[in-house]
Amino acid sequence: MSGNPRKWWKANKGRMQQKHVPSHTPLEKNIARNEEILRTLYTNCSDVVFRSFLIFGTTPALIIYIDGLANIEEMDARVLAPLMQGRGNTEWRTEDFLQKVIPISKWQEICSLEECVESIASGYPVLLIDQQEKAISIGLAKWEKRNVEEPVAEGVVRGPREGFTESITVNTSLLRRLIKIPALKMERREIGGYTKTCIIVTYIEGLVEPSLVTEVNSRLSRIEIDGILESGYIEELIEDQPSSPFPQILSTERPDVVCGNLLEGRIAILVDGTPFVLIAPTTLFSLLQSSEDYYQRSLASTAIRWLRYFFTAMSFVLPSLYVALITYHHEMVPTSLLISMASSREAVPFPALVEAMIMEVTFEALREAGVRLPKQVGAAVSIVGALVIGQAAVQAGLVSAPMVIVVAITGIASFMIPHYIAGISIRLLRFPMMLLAGTLGLLGIMLGVIMAVVHLCSLRSLGVPYLSPVGPLRVQELKDTLVRAPWWMMDTRPKLLGEANPHRQAPGMKPGPSNGGDAT
Repeated sequence: MSGNPRKWWKANKGRMQQKHVPSHTPLEKNIARNEEILRTLYTNCSDVVFRSFLIFGTTPALIIYIDGLANIEEMDARVLAPLMQGRGNTEWRTEDFLQKVIPISKWQEICSLEECVESIASGYPVLLIDQQEKAISIGLAKWEKRNVEEPVAEGVVRGPREGFTESITVNTSLLRRLIKIPALKMERREIGGYTKTCIIVTYIEGLVEPSLVTEVNSRLSRIEIDGILESGYIEELIEDQPSSPFPQILSTERPDVVCGNLLEGRIAILVDGTPFVLIAPTTLFSLLQSSEDYYQRSLASTAIRWLRYFFTAMSFVLPSLYVALITYHHEMVPTSLLISMASSREAVPFPALVEAMIMEVTFEALREAGVRLPKQVGAAVSIVGALVIGQAAVQAGLVSAPMVIVVAITGIASFMIPHYIAGISIRLLRFPMMLLAGTLGLLGIMLGVIMAVVHLCSLRSLGVPYLSPVGPLRVQELKDTLVRAPWWMMDTRPKLLGEANPHRQAPGMKPGPSNGGDAT
């Protein structure tokens, strides 16, 4: 490929994406000609079934479907049986024919071969009738799908146990079951030249800022790719700053999390074939919040939230702080503790920086191995492996016991981050922080923290500041950031891009005895 890649894509996009599908080719009245073209398109496709039959014993017809995607039992009972066994006048129009003969509520007339191919690929059988210029797409799709189960990565003690599945129709129904108003809008589009993946942008009209919807649709319209297999494709193609280690779009498997964000004026993006739904815009504090924070009592949720913030900061700086103290700042460590640490490091041949790097890489390898192994052995291998390797490394004099403790505490602290992708970001930044601590000491740690904060201040998620509402400061919104205020205090929504319907509940919702006295 030479020259401008953009021009090359535009010139070859049609050939690449529609290589085997005739574009806007109208159906012919001759059913034999239509069948010949479709059979040519589906050459060497053993799962595509062509079923020829006669309507009322006189009129040739053809039904085409993909075995495994169409509901064959319903098609035999509701389509083939009435058409093949019935008797009637052969002079009819398609619409009257469907209403009188075929008991099907979902159907659509299609006029081109391209629409036929799209319908067949979606699992909808296509009925072609001789001397008719229109075909019928029959809504009898049926494929195997996973049952609604609790998300493995987002478990809660108190809260709904439902999670999204790979079927986008099931996912939209889960949202509709929670938000039962017509203002919940779902805009459908297809992305991917070969996969034609269904993408649904959902929001609540009247709560979301219209400019936010326009921006999301604009970014999705710019995507030109041959296939979308997971929502991660969309996330990387629409985020504001792809080079940042921090995720600018939240992904979740929980319908209650999506509905909670929709009620705050955000937008959700559903992708067919994945249980992970994207939510935008998002902030750093949203990534550190769990759905369970809103189901527990406010005092307990606030305490757990502060504990989560503390351990998140610890997972970010604890190994680098240990390296800096051991390497450069002995005077900051109590004498008795320093003597104990020095004696444990006496036989270690590596400097503290190398020792920390070895332990961190080993711990990350064990954690990744535990994720990839089968569930029955994954947890046992990661835990036993960490214990055995850590103890053997200390006895062999490769690492010191305090370093094993620091790495273990850091690993436990990283597990407290509710969203997996946010935890990965902290884990990645831990290594440059250790390098700065090993070369510049506490000055390097301060430099790394300042660089991270400056970067966070510059980040945007669909135009919303990443550190909102702390930067820029909005005191009114801190009641759901630094603390989790009681529900009767959270009467306003977060201010994202505008002032669209800022009030979420009536004022004066604080509970108390009725009429100023106790109930009798």
